[in-house]
Amino acid sequence: MAEWPPVVFFLAGAILLPIVPKAFRSSLFILAPISALAYLINLEPGVYARVPFLDYELVPFEVTRLGKLFSIVFCMAATLGGVYAFHLKDTSQQVAALLYSGGAVGVAYAGDMFTVLVFWELMAVGSVWLVWARRSSMSYRAGMRYLNVHLAGGGLLLAGILWRLTETGSLAFTTFEPGETYSWLILSGFALNAAIPPLHAWLPDAYPKATITGAVFLSAFTTKTAIYTLARGFAGWDILLPVGVAMALYGVVYAVLANDIRGILAYHIISQVGYMVAGVGIGTEMAINGASAHAFTHILYKGLLFMGAGAVLQATGKRKLTELGGLTKALKWSMYLYMIGAFSISGFPLFSGFVSKSITVAAAGDAGFAWAEKLLHLASVGTFLHTGLKLPYFTWFGPEKPHKVEPIPNCMYVAMGCMAALNLGIGLFPGVLYAILPYPISYDPYDPFHVVEMCQVLLFTWLGFWVLRGQLGGHPTVALDTDWLYRKPGRWIGERVVNACVVVYDGTLAGATSLVHAVARTFSDPSALLLGADPNRESTDSEIPIGTSALVVILVVVAVILGLNLTGS
Repeated sequence: MAEWPPVVFFLAGAILLPIVPKAFRSSLFILAPISALAYLINLEPGVYARVPFLDYELVPFEVTRLGKLFSIVFCMAATLGGVYAFHLKDTSQQVAALLYSGGAVGVAYAGDMFTVLVFWELMAVGSVWLVWARRSSMSYRAGMRYLNVHLAGGGLLLAGILWRLTETGSLAFTTFEPGETYSWLILSGFALNAAIPPLHAWLPDAYPKATITGAVFLSAFTTKTAIYTLARGFAGWDILLPVGVAMALYGVVYAVLANDIRGILAYHIISQVGYMVAGVGIGTEMAINGASAHAFTHILYKGLLFMGAGAVLQATGKRKLTELGGLTKALKWSMYLYMIGAFSISGFPLFSGFVSKSITVAAAGDAGFAWAEKLLHLASVGTFLHTGLKLPYFTWFGPEKPHKVEPIPNCMYVAMGCMAALNLGIGLFPGVLYAILPYPISYDPYDPFHVVEMCQVLLFTWLGFWVLRGQLGGHPTVALDTDWLYRKPGRWIGERVVNACVVVYDGTLAGATSLVHAVARTFSDPSALLLGADPNRESTDSEIPIGTSALVVILVVVAVILGLNLTGS
């Protein structure tokens, strides 16, 4: 049996990249995930590696059907992300992207919580660099907020792991019980990476400010790795169904309000992840299949959408709808390829989203959650409204504005074409995807009722947009989100707390200094303590005998040691 987890290919690539000649670095970057994919594709479920650690046993390489599904699409996304960034000469970004994607693959094969934590933090390090690598003051601040939030999430995860270890003695990555405190701590750590509101604002804050190529990687790994961990550890938790439905609607509303083209796509990640969280909450085999299938296709079509938006930013240097328009002739191929991603995410028949999203919606109805089924259908309306209509209309069509359009590297078009082909292929041949889902599935997405139903939703959404398109254009404003709480009041409170701590510290230090001086003066003349001080004698600190001071220190240390020993006994 194999002994090395597929993440080794990513780590080896990250180590070798700075060493090999620059001409070969982009090729090596692509070779790492392709090699990992070829290595893992034929792996059968089972434990492939165990490592003794202190009094415990770590399982860094355990293959499950769920983990294998996610690792396959992670490797595909990393490969095509590497093709998209083939022109890039920034080795630091390439290393960060390999560490980031490798961390996601590592989590997918982790059989214990300690290994999960290690790769979880590796993902945080790699991903934040893709934000900072844009090298602007805006990206630096967004990256710091991103890092602080994810460190807090890692802290919650670590606290839950240690709490569970103390109570059960187990590090195994298994299903968690709802009644345990450590389960809620671990869930909170995973929920933060899944961008569950109100723990979501880091995503639309950071992703639009990342590098053009970095945002493609960011769209693929963090939230979907979180979905994998939720599906493996928290399937059937009742709270996740209403939370997921709320996410689906919340993300749609903010995506409609957003003006930044990558901000629209970032907010819609929250909406689409909501479908997956809802599926995990339902917890049936069909629902877990739906969440997993939707995560798989989401990585592919969201990557394509970010590639299309990145192509616009690469060519024009502009990122807001209010600054764009009339790019159809100049960037027609990026528009065509973007629209394949838009049709996929909107659930058009013959495209990938149609054969994946509908499984979760159908599972909600089969499980008796008719309210969830209706609200998820409603969220589909918003998806087509902003990603399939608003963004492409005001970017490529709409009023033409003066632009200086720079040429787009051919590698970007190649990557977009491959992504588009995958989305069309899955839509036309859904059985290929269904065959690798965690559970056996018998589902026909092209049921006539479902096809007609979806076509009606899409048609009436288009009619509504066309009538109201004058009111749906971008506005040069910022929609307040929950990050305001730590960007504005949080900063003010933090400054006041720091100032208060400084005052307390200064006061404490002054009081302690005065006390030490008083004790020293007293012991410099013990007779004055017993017989009274001579009023004609002036005492100064320079009169303190060093031996007396040493005696005082020794007595204090002995008293402290005795106190500790008495306390310990």
